[in-house]
Amino acid sequence: MEELIKVTGLTKSYENSPAVSDLSFSVKKGEIVGLLGPNGAGKSTTINILATVLKPDSGNISICGYNLQNEKNKIKQSIGIVPQDLAIYEEISAEKNVSFFASLYGLRGQKLKERTAFALDLVGLTDKRKNKPKTFSGGMKRRLNIACAIAHDPQIIIMDEPTVGIDPQSRNHILESILKLKEHGVSILYSTHYMEEVEHIADRILVIDKGKQIAGGTLKELLQSYENRVIYFLELDGLHKNGLNEFDFLNNINGIQKVQIYKEMLKVTAQKNISLSELFSALSTHGYTIKNMSSETGSLETVFLELTGRNLRD
Repeated sequence: MEELIKVTGLTKSYENSPAVSDLSFSVKKGEIVGLLGPNGAGKSTTINILATVLKPDSGNISICGYNLQNEKNKIKQSIGIVPQDLAIYEEISAEKNVSFFASLYGLRGQKLKERTAFALDLVGLTDKRKNKPKTFSGGMKRRLNIACAIAHDPQIIIMDEPTVGIDPQSRNHILESILKLKEHGVSILYSTHYMEEVEHIADRILVIDKGKQIAGGTLKELLQSYENRVIYFLELDGLHKNGLNEFDFLNNINGIQKVQIYKEMLKVTAQKNISLSELFSALSTHGYTIKNMSSETGSLETVFLELTGRNLRD
């Protein structure tokens, strides 16, 4: 299948501090790729480079067959950007917002009317098309933000946190709209802090941290290597009395793979068949009382935590 976005060796630094380092990935026609990473991972820098807002230090980038280095204008015609910050005008109608942004790409006459109507219908705002965004809820504004980005019929849509701060109903509506765009053959690069969104819509997932790719593949592929693992989070009395070295004794328990201190808790990564009674007994023998315990298994959240050592929203 045709690769509409192809990134090879992308590097960008700020004051000698790398924001993106030797990043390579692709997005195929009609494919949704979820871009995940903790704060400061390099997601926004990557998006801004693809949107032609930032210039990379090095690397090769091809978008719809155009080279980023010398064909920026053609790339701009081929992509739609849904920014995290709303890019709409509050004092003109929703319809005029969409029509205005589409006209910036040269749409006129009947084609402009058709694409404006299509975009508003896709995000469920047809009946609100004459209303001004200042009267809209946060979720409706987010949906209008998307309509403005897709009206010129781009082959690629790049979305940066398109559902931040909205209600579940609006979020679900946006996700369904994205899946409809995929049905029309549109390619989507989707950056979010909501893991469940990526699980729901993404064909492939790209995980980056500290500017580098640390994992990539389908949800099934990412989960496969972790399907027999479980992570326990234990809140203990006296956790910090001697630091992590005090817990070396846990490594003698069959099935334990990793022991860490995470957010004031003891984090134990183990095989699913581990003997919890042996774990509890060992902690008790060494003077630790378990105040609370939770576990994570078989989820993208678990994989992300293992790969980065952080939650997505950290």
